[in-house]
Amino acid sequence: MDLRRRAEVGARAAVLDGTVTPRPPRPHRDDVLLAVVSVFAGLLLWALGVHSNATRHLLPAWAALVPLVSLGAMELLRRSAPRAALAVGTAGIVADQFTVGNLATVLIFTDLMYAAVVYGKPAMARRLPVTTGLITVAATITAVAWLRTPQALLIGALTGLVCFAPALTGATLRNHREAAVAARLRAEQTALLAEMDRSQAVTAERARMARELHDMVANHLSAIAIHSTAALSIDSPATSREALGVIRENSVQGLAEMRRLIGLLRDAGAGTEAAATPSLDGLTALVEQAGVTGSATGLEFVLLDGRAPGDAGGPLPAPVELAAYRIVQESLTNAVKHASAGTVTVRVERSGPLLVVGVDSPYGPGRPGAGPRAPGSGAGLVGMRERTELLGGAFTAGARDTVWRVRAELPAEEKAAER
Repeated sequence: MDLRRRAEVGARAAVLDGTVTPRPPRPHRDDVLLAVVSVFAGLLLWALGVHSNATRHLLPAWAALVPLVSLGAMELLRRSAPRAALAVGTAGIVADQFTVGNLATVLIFTDLMYAAVVYGKPAMARRLPVTTGLITVAATITAVAWLRTPQALLIGALTGLVCFAPALTGATLRNHREAAVAARLRAEQTALLAEMDRSQAVTAERARMARELHDMVANHLSAIAIHSTAALSIDSPATSREALGVIRENSVQGLAEMRRLIGLLRDAGAGTEAAATPSLDGLTALVEQAGVTGSATGLEFVLLDGRAPGDAGGPLPAPVELAAYRIVQESLTNAVKHASAGTVTVRVERSGPLLVVGVDSPYGPGRPGAGPRAPGSGAGLVGMRERTELLGGAFTAGARDTVWRVRAELPAEEKAAER
């Protein structure tokens, strides 16, 4: 067993380091069948006395079998070594002209020429049709000039049938195959691009749904968390009752928002009326609700709407109004959760082609003891920035002195908003 394993390891190492060449591929079974049938047919024609050059007796009749067998053996290499097979086949067809000849030898040579174009290297496949075409023309001109009879044209025609026609047929088939492969590759690339587009669309839709869900629910859940904590930490029936009222109101509103979003995701019925999209007209109610929620933390909210009632710029695009509303909503939610006691100012104004939204909230360590902080994940700022960038606007958020400022510049024109 040890000797056997050593021999196997040594053989593998010899193959890997190049000292032993790998075995050549076995001939295709169709090539084997073609070789056997061709040689058998040639032997049958020779036995029956059917020769292509019956008047030539330069060599014994059996000499015609040598090119026949040689070319028949080359049929085994027509796929694996087409160049070598064609070289031997060319020498064999020339030698066949000095014997009584065999029609099977000529047919085998035409197949070797065809296989050299189909299975050979691209350079050889390009050159053979041109070369054989020139040979056909040269043979025709030489025959006509030498014999000076109309029958001399038959020599050129036979030369073309034996070498040029198979090469041209092989080139045509190869071009069709390459075109089919190219078409398949293009189809695979198109399918891959379509799959990538679908994946990107799904990712973008998931991100949009995540932003919408966060902006709708975070405000209500933050208010619920703050007031429930206040109710648990302050032992006062009046405070608990007020907190429970705010909790109930935010729970009902949050549930309504969730139902609206679920209805949109389910595409609830083509005949049902679509739910209204939040717009800047609802900012007053939004700020008032934030005032109720933030009262326990010592916050006051002020809305400064600088938009003119009959603005010459026309109505705002729906995506812009929705983005502005969600940015204000998320900013108010962050103020309720994190801002110090003071005044939160919401500014909305239209400046030329831009809609400017700003929210300023007190920033600092001071916060009333009765106002607990709600935890944050930072997803709100990411969502606001994504909403602004998707519309081609600019977004900034950060602390300046004792004020946390959020500012978004959104395109107020329809064409800009549809980018």
